[in-house]
Amino acid sequence: MMPRKAQCACGRLQVACEGDPALVSLCHCLECQRRTGSTYGIAAFFPREAVAVSGAASLYSRTSDSGFAVDHHFCPNCGSTVFWEPQRKPEYVAVAVGAFADPSFPAPDKAVYGRHRHPWVTAPADPHD
Repeated sequence: MMPRKAQCACGRLQVACEGDPALVSLCHCLECQRRTGSTYGIAAFFPREAVAVSGAASLYSRTSDSGFAVDHHFCPNCGSTVFWEPQRKPEYVAVAVGAFADPSFPAPDKAVYGRHRHPWVTAPADPHD
């Protein structure tokens, strides 16, 4: 299997991930909403050893609701957050699913922070069904 490739909007920060993600999580937390500029974020968690990063990245670290740091890596040129390292799960690297730009990417396994979900957010029906 070819590695899955994620990148920022300008292509300068890239991540290659071997194999399938261990977990894909849709997060409704307020911090993910701020990070994405959308109503949720979706992260694919890959084992650290399956991830190779190329290109320069800037770092923004914040404390999560669990009290552990989350280190966000974003492109210093275009500002896209491509991946982050949750210190609560140091064996994983989380990659923004949108950075893969792959409609065939696996769907989320779970959703978290549902109490912050915008009530109008639902999974739309596929018009091709």
